[in-house]
Amino acid sequence: MTNTKVNLCGIELSNPIIPASGTFGFGYEFAELYDINVLGTLSFKGTTLEPRFGNPTPRIAECASGMLNAVGLQNPGVDKVISDELPKLRSVFSKPVMANVSGFGVDEYTETVRRLDTEECIGWFEINISCPNVHGGGMSFGTSCEMAERVTRAVRDVTKKPIIIKLSPNVTDIVSIAKACEAGGADGVSLINTLLGMRIDLKKRKPIIANKTGGFSGPAIKPVAVRMIYQVWEAVKIPIVGMGGVSTAEDVIELMLAGATAVEVGAENLVNPYACRDIILDLPRAMEKYGIESLADIVGAAH
Repeated sequence: MTNTKVNLCGIELSNPIIPASGTFGFGYEFAELYDINVLGTLSFKGTTLEPRFGNPTPRIAECASGMLNAVGLQNPGVDKVISDELPKLRSVFSKPVMANVSGFGVDEYTETVRRLDTEECIGWFEINISCPNVHGGGMSFGTSCEMAERVTRAVRDVTKKPIIIKLSPNVTDIVSIAKACEAGGADGVSLINTLLGMRIDLKKRKPIIANKTGGFSGPAIKPVAVRMIYQVWEAVKIPIVGMGGVSTAEDVIELMLAGATAVEVGAENLVNPYACRDIILDLPRAMEKYGIESLADIVGAAH
């Protein structure tokens, strides 16, 4: 008998599979296709203090073994998420959810978290620090140890719920960023976010995406994710939510062996809307194939 349960920052999940923010809407949209209560949990669409229309189109481009996106954090703003989106989600999903929060200044992060904090359905906050710091010259919060720790400490001050900092892979040393988040009071880290990429239209001789660059995700980035998760696991004592190119049960096991306690599935949801369900159903087979009785026992076992 296989055991797929894991414990993420003090909250038990029936399995480690989490649809990644930005690839699963607010969750209730997928409930029309299958019972989303099979999920470990879900990370809902990145939420900001104010509504955002997002970047101009086109903002999606296909690539070999992946895709580029520059959606630009399109969302209705935290107040509408609380009044409109979360009630719909609660009607179809009975488990605690992960609130993905973005901001363009420390005060935006803290105010968004403060408003969401009273929502009982939220079990964790996933803080996306890949956003440009508009008050600091546009550099991403996640590329500076000092800024990463500052955001973490600020969010820590406004909630007692677990905070998981989502790290950018577009850095020279992701380990130092992870350690700074741990020092700032993070309960966990999630990695990796998308890699920065670009495509050019050969006929027009111009970038395909209006934003010029976008986030590269999909199967091609999995080796980078495995390497970064492996390195971060050796440097911090807090749990890791791994992601990056996951599309099979075997991918999940690989990221967990590297050090992930739970695993997010992103771009694959856009290819196959049943991806998370299919991976969950296939986990027992993969576990039996590799002699795994409990997934919780293999976290970091490759070290």
